[in-house]
Amino acid sequence: MAAAHAPSWYAATAHAAPVRPAFDGAAETEICVIGGGFTGVAAALALAERGRSVLLLEAHRIGWGASGRNGGQVLPGWSGEGEFAKQLGERGVRFLDRTRYAGNDIIERNIQRYGINCDYVRGAMTVANNERQYRALIKEHNDASARREADHLTLVDRDDLRRHVDTRCYVGGLIDARAGHCHPLNLVLGEAEAAERQGVRIFEASPVTDIVEGEPHIVRLSAGEIRAKAVILAGNAYHQLAQKRLGGYMLPAQTFMMATAPLGDERARSLIPDNLAIADANWVLDYFRRTRDHRLLFGGRCTYSNRIAADIAAELQPRMVRVFPQLADARIEFAWTGTIGIPLNRVPLIGRLASTFFFAQGYSGHGVNCSHIAAEILADAFDLRDADASLFEEISHFRIPAAGVIGNPMLAMGMTWFRLKDALGV
Repeated sequence: MAAAHAPSWYAATAHAAPVRPAFDGAAETEICVIGGGFTGVAAALALAERGRSVLLLEAHRIGWGASGRNGGQVLPGWSGEGEFAKQLGERGVRFLDRTRYAGNDIIERNIQRYGINCDYVRGAMTVANNERQYRALIKEHNDASARREADHLTLVDRDDLRRHVDTRCYVGGLIDARAGHCHPLNLVLGEAEAAERQGVRIFEASPVTDIVEGEPHIVRLSAGEIRAKAVILAGNAYHQLAQKRLGGYMLPAQTFMMATAPLGDERARSLIPDNLAIADANWVLDYFRRTRDHRLLFGGRCTYSNRIAADIAAELQPRMVRVFPQLADARIEFAWTGTIGIPLNRVPLIGRLASTFFFAQGYSGHGVNCSHIAAEILADAFDLRDADASLFEEISHFRIPAAGVIGNPMLAMGMTWFRLKDALGV
């Protein structure tokens, strides 16, 4: 039986979705997608739109992992951009510029084309905790202006900031009118329904036990097997497949979120009048936004040692009250956690294990946007338009031997250093 969705506000407000059957027996397909999060569902939809035969397997429910639990912020760009540009030079910079808003565009296209109701709203702001961070935002705005790409960006100084977020915590911010936020679980459920309308066969409660590469590949489950010309592995932080070649490059981190009880329309609007999604510029950041039913969603306090907080609300609520002292009396109604995958250099892992065996994972918290771009990259690679996939395959990643034993302690020590940098403002 499939595991239930995390006890989140998203699950409590999700649209009704069918319980898909578990796979049982034998089947043949052109492409077998493993993983029912954004990467897998968006790739299945993109391929089906191109006339491909697709079968998708999800171990639990569609959107069960990070795709249905995240902050819902649809922010531009990639994680690890500095490393990507450093290794690939001008080719990497051109790719980053070309794809910066590609995920947003794909999501908005899917919403419009398939009538997906997921509370999508444009507008997000990065806020600076100190002058160093604000100078970095000024530089980002100036660089975009020099490229004549700043029409959608608004630099906000300390004096003007409280018109956009009612707090004294920050010294400035940068508003991006092309970024956005949404109900991520309803987005992935809507895209899954759209994929089925395009002919994709979706099975839930269907964990894959093994993949035997060949012509065709054989995807094995406890209750049967599937023969496929191509396989896309899109399980991210939760799967344990192909570990001999993919293990050790990506480490899990626990993220935490909570939602207040309804605050009422007027009180909620007073916190963030423009309904922006907000994230601070720290390495270990806080992020928050309003919901359609007038709550505040607040996330942060990421841990890198696989420790799950015994009381998530108790850890997050002081951080929320630091930003919004006026919410000291707000009751917390939902609190949940989830796992994200983080490559040590923060660059997502996208590529192939064989000519028709593809994978994508490790978005380091940027998954809503990046997963949709990755899905298009994989669909292009299947159609032999693989220039973008080849760029990611050129990236050198550090692999930790015995990652399960020493990897998370190493990552935890590294993130302690980043927390110290946040505290020192450097």
